[in-house]
Amino acid sequence: MSGMDQTALDLVKVHGGGGYDSDFSDDDGGGGQSKNGENRAAKDELLQKPFQKGKHTKVAHKNVAAHEWDREEARNRRQHLISMNAFERHKKFVSDYVLYYGGKIEEFRRSTSKDKTDLDVVRENHRFLWREEDEEDMTWEKELAKKYYDKLFKEYCIADLSRYKENKFGFRWRVENEVISGKGQFLCGNKRCENKEGLKSWEVNFAYVEQGEKRNALVKLRLCPECSFKLNYHHKRKEVTVKKRRRSKENVDKSLSKTSKSSRKHKRKDKRKHKKRRKEYSSSSSEESQGSDKDEEISNHIILYDHEMIEMVCF
Repeated sequence: MSGMDQTALDLVKVHGGGGYDSDFSDDDGGGGQSKNGENRAAKDELLQKPFQKGKHTKVAHKNVAAHEWDREEARNRRQHLISMNAFERHKKFVSDYVLYYGGKIEEFRRSTSKDKTDLDVVRENHRFLWREEDEEDMTWEKELAKKYYDKLFKEYCIADLSRYKENKFGFRWRVENEVISGKGQFLCGNKRCENKEGLKSWEVNFAYVEQGEKRNALVKLRLCPECSFKLNYHHKRKEVTVKKRRRSKENVDKSLSKTSKSSRKHKRKDKRKHKKRRKEYSSSSSEESQGSDKDEEISNHIILYDHEMIEMVCF
């Protein structure tokens, strides 16, 4: 046994197995707590408030922190996607795809060669006149064209007479602004003319090809003399005039007979009225004559009475 081991054994015997106490030591020789440490722990328990947290809190594991961070990041991304519209969201997904999997953005761009506006759809499915056959198997394109057709005013037409020498004319119905301004009714129906004087109404058999089918329609136009000449350049059209009502002979005879009967009745009534008036006039005249005689007598009496009074006063 060495000298150092011997000295250590002597110290243990003297101090009784490590009699040096420390308030910060948790082990007493073999692992027991010291008295001062127990007293301090008891005091801490007594002084600790029920809502107060412990001095030495436990630190969470780093995996828990990573999991919570991932959840927060996913929540932020979801909120960001919800705030975007459909097109921006689509562009973001495409850019992410190109970023992670490679490729070119030009490959994902949509071709605009087949794009159509509402006006293009109406032009493709427009009808000058809609029939019951045309309204069968309606698609949304046809419904859009039919809705536009219902808003047109189909009494008078607007004409394009620029190719009248070739005997080719274009006709269309009027829109709301033209009806308000009087175009086609109070103004010349030629789209390049604004004349107001000497307008005439014409009825034209409009032959046209629509959807690969030949069709005819009678339309009315109001044109000035110059535009009427262009319309009738090749052959005369039918002019629409106001027709006067003609009475038949039977109606005329009936009306004459009715008027003769009524005139006879009126004559009879007039005769009766004249007779009554004569009788009334004769009776009234006799009464007036009698009344006049009485008045004269009364006036004579008054005059005589006055003379008598005068004589009495004088004498």
